[in-house]
Order: sequence, then C-alpha cells, then structure tokens
Amino acid sequence: MPPPPLTSMPAPGGPIAVTPGFRRILIRELYLDCAIGVLDSERGRRQKVIISVDLFVADDGTPPPDDIAAVVSYAEVVEAVRQICAGDHIDLVETLAERVAAAALADPRVDHVRVLVEKPDIIHEAAAVGVAIERRRP
Repeated sequence: MPPPPLTSMPAPGGPIAVTPGFRRILIRELYLDCAIGVLDSERGRRQKVIISVDLFVADDGTPPPDDIAAVVSYAEVVEAVRQICAGDHIDLVETLAERVAAAALADPRVDHVRVLVEKPDIIHEAAAVGVAIERRRP
C-alpha cells in the first residue's frame, strides 16, 4: 500500500499516520540557520529554516533489537541536515529539500522520505512559506 499523499504530512502536534508495512521515523521542526534565498536581501546572511523529515523503513512487525545499529538513526540524519545547512549558500528551498532527501536516502534501509522545509520569517502575514517533497529510493 502506498503511503498517504504528501499533503497529509501533519501539522506540528497533529496526528501521525503510520503506513502499514513501514516504520516511520520522525524529525519534527528542526530549527537551523541556513544561508538560503534568491533575493539580494537574503544573500550574505543566514536565516531561520524549519525542517521536518519523515523516513519510512520497511517493517514486518517484528520489534528490532534494542541496538542503535539495528535501526535508522535520526541523530545521523539530523547531523547530515545540520551539515547541509552549515554549507554554502543555497538559492531555493526546493534545493535544500532535495539535499535533505538525498542525505536521508543515503541509508539503504530508508525506502522513502518526506521533507518539509519552511522559512518562517519571509512573509510577514504568513507563519511560514516553503516546500514539501517526497522521494523514493530509485
């Protein structure tokens, strides 16, 4: 069964749907500073981004061993996202989302990933603007 559509990515604090046959690993609202944006006013400075990542790993219902090596480590994914945001300037939130998705899919156990990237301080009247993507292992 395919995962729910991307538009079902819950709002912070909302319900978390689990797709049958998959374990869903969550990283919610990771606040980081990032050199991002296409506007002249966004260049040469860092700004806040909020990144959420859902990693889907095949799950046959058997509990994994109580060993970090047996599961996908959200800490490793968070560190990869930190490194991406600490790097060179990125023009588009779409590019940032793609890089985060690629980092998550670097672990061969991850079947697919959903990434939400938001910029909260761009449009005064909006809580945030951004992009959500879903990528599957080729």
